[in-house]
Amino acid sequence: MSKTEEFLTKAEEQEIIEAIVIAEKNTSGEIRVHVEENSTKPSMERAKEVFHNLKMDATELKNGVLFYICTATKSFAILGDKGIDDLVAPDFWNSTKDIVIEKFKEGQYKDGLIKGILEAGAQLKNYFPYDHDGDMDELSNEISRG
Repeated sequence: MSKTEEFLTKAEEQEIIEAIVIAEKNTSGEIRVHVEENSTKPSMERAKEVFHNLKMDATELKNGVLFYICTATKSFAILGDKGIDDLVAPDFWNSTKDIVIEKFKEGQYKDGLIKGILEAGAQLKNYFPYDHDGDMDELSNEISRG
């Protein structure tokens, strides 16, 4: 079993996907989670590559948010696209990251991600409310793996 498989059980992954669905229900924003076993790059640099590879930078309103986790190096990053990044408070991503890391330190990876996802969803809702006439889910809610 790889470190990425040990990080979250299938049931925990499903709970995280459900949190993404809940968070996206009230916003046109897109949230993704990417877990990989190892990377030699700094977490934010690698998160930017993954963001691009997952086509998160192709959303219409530039309002994608990526939660990136590398299990071997125990590194974590949250990356918001330009549309959301320009609107949230300057410390928003760091405060959200702190919420997640607090749970990670307790070994509660699923709970940390869910709290962070719901927090990001609340901010996305403030700035990018769901448009019942035109919004559609632009990106998969599945957890991607590297």
